Amino acid sequence: MATANTATHSATAHDHHDHEHHDNFITKYIFTTDHKMIGKQFLITGMLWAFIGGLLSVIFRLQLGFPDMNLEWLRPLLGGWITPDGALDPEFYLALVTMHGTIMVFFVLTAGLSGTFSNFLIPLQIGARDMASGFMNMLSYWFFFVSSVIMFISLFIETGPASGGWVVYPPLSALEQAMPGSGLGMTLWLIAMTFFIASSLLGGINYITTVINLRTKGMSFSRLPLTIWAFFLTAIIGLLSFPVLFSAALLLVFDRSFGTSFYLSDIYIGNEALPNTGGSPVLYQHLFWFLGHPEVYIVLLPALGITSEIIATNSRKPIFGYKAMVISMLGITILSFVVWAHHMFVSGMNPFLGSIFMFLTLIIAIPSAVKVFNYLTTLWRGNLIFTPGMLFSIGLVSFFISGGLTGIFLGNSAIDIQLHDTYFVVAHFHLVMGSASFFGLMAGVYHWFPKMFGRMMDARLGYIHFWLTFIGVYLVFFPMHYIGIAGFPRRYYSWTGFEFSNMYTDLNMFVSVAAIITFAAQFIFVFNFFYSMYRGRVASLNPWRSTTLEWTTPLHPGHGNWPGEIPTVYRWPYDYSKPGAKEDFIPQTVPLSATPESNLPHEQELVKLEKEIMADEETELVANEAKQV
Repeated sequence: MATANTATHSATAHDHHDHEHHDNFITKYIFTTDHKMIGKQFLITGMLWAFIGGLLSVIFRLQLGFPDMNLEWLRPLLGGWITPDGALDPEFYLALVTMHGTIMVFFVLTAGLSGTFSNFLIPLQIGARDMASGFMNMLSYWFFFVSSVIMFISLFIETGPASGGWVVYPPLSALEQAMPGSGLGMTLWLIAMTFFIASSLLGGINYITTVINLRTKGMSFSRLPLTIWAFFLTAIIGLLSFPVLFSAALLLVFDRSFGTSFYLSDIYIGNEALPNTGGSPVLYQHLFWFLGHPEVYIVLLPALGITSEIIATNSRKPIFGYKAMVISMLGITILSFVVWAHHMFVSGMNPFLGSIFMFLTLIIAIPSAVKVFNYLTTLWRGNLIFTPGMLFSIGLVSFFISGGLTGIFLGNSAIDIQLHDTYFVVAHFHLVMGSASFFGLMAGVYHWFPKMFGRMMDARLGYIHFWLTFIGVYLVFFPMHYIGIAGFPRRYYSWTGFEFSNMYTDLNMFVSVAAIITFAAQFIFVFNFFYSMYRGRVASLNPWRSTTLEWTTPLHPGHGNWPGEIPTVYRWPYDYSKPGAKEDFIPQTVPLSATPESNLPHEQELVKLEKEIMADEETELVANEAKQV
């Protein structure tokens, strides 16, 4: 049951009162240490970055879908990056692709999911007043904000933003003279990512410490919601992998500024040999992808945890296979660190080594399949309630299946060598990572919006937003599988020089139109979000009839979450539609002794122990009151 530290934490509940009235505007909304406000700061900043990242993709999709279009009308926005004849500058095209990938992977999906929901939900769902360190939590956001400012500034410098692809492979990223985007833009990219890594590490340490030490009475690890398991394991992955990316960036800085040769050897520029010898760009690939593949699950695991909670709540059923879900997430956490080189099958690696990584890559499909099976089994014959959050969660499962199936192809090294640099890979990771994680983010916003702002989002607008986005994503990325198999290379500025591309011109144009419409559909969400924040229908305390602790707080919880004693937990978080129960959900705070009509045999055995804990709580409460007197 409860550990000593959680008992101490709960015992001091009377010493923690709502001190929101002491805060001024600066301490409440800007330099806040309240985990809920910090979560909202991450969310709003992530939404701004999602708009910028999506806009960049629209610009380069215009180039790809309509290569002969005159883009002079974009000159007020892009300035000199539109050539005199009205075309998009080819070097700026690579910068657009680079910044789009960086923004969406790190600044939207990583910060938007972990930064928002780990901050907002961990203390609320485990029964804690706040994060273990409010100051470190504040620093984690402000490091992210500084990183955002630097990355945003890099979009406007004269030589252009970083242009080495979002993976910034050397030598393009290591030699300032390689191309315009290899100069100041790349330097700012490296500085921004350093601040971002610091933010992620500060946040990860806080999340792990909070989950281990600040759980309320009765909140054992076996009673944690699957959201908390996902956030906890995500923080562990980030804590172990982001320092490796930092080391890769540090060596890159040495090569760029101090004349070292970690990644450089036998380089010629303009028929002139550079003095660098002995380095290997493949070393950078190993270091980058040691973070790069765990990064897939840094953005996916929180989305999967959010989906688990929402599907169970709106199916009015216990999540199927709770232990299997936890074990599968543990398996994904471990295996994510040993499959990085499947991104490098085309790097010339030893075929035997490639076969090992191929084997490990195919194995990681097993825990992923377990999660999909458990989602579908939870949905099966449930009393489904199709809220916008539920629809986005089901959409995530759809993308996870369809995108995951294409991953089996790419996990095979012989096939991957043919498909790796084509649009097949673009389609795969945008479905299984980008779109699935984005849908998890949207599901979480729709589901926990009432707890964030005390109001409900408009469900009708949510349905429109879902269907336009869901259909749009498939219309964008499903055709890319076909053009990828046909051999269309990714990252190319134009396909008009390929004879075989003529038959796919209309399909490519179709993809671009679908992308623009899908991007435009997101403004429905933006309007719904900000309008509902101030004018939405006032929410009830527990609008979804959920069982977890966050719905036991006041409608507008202050800094400290619960005005009095922190609730005690007596059961697991998924007691939905329990046979014999008076209602179709039983909150975690309801003692087993209060529901004898629905207790299972093993729960009846826990009633005696539960009564002992309640007696201890009463004694503790009397002692605390005596101290106050």
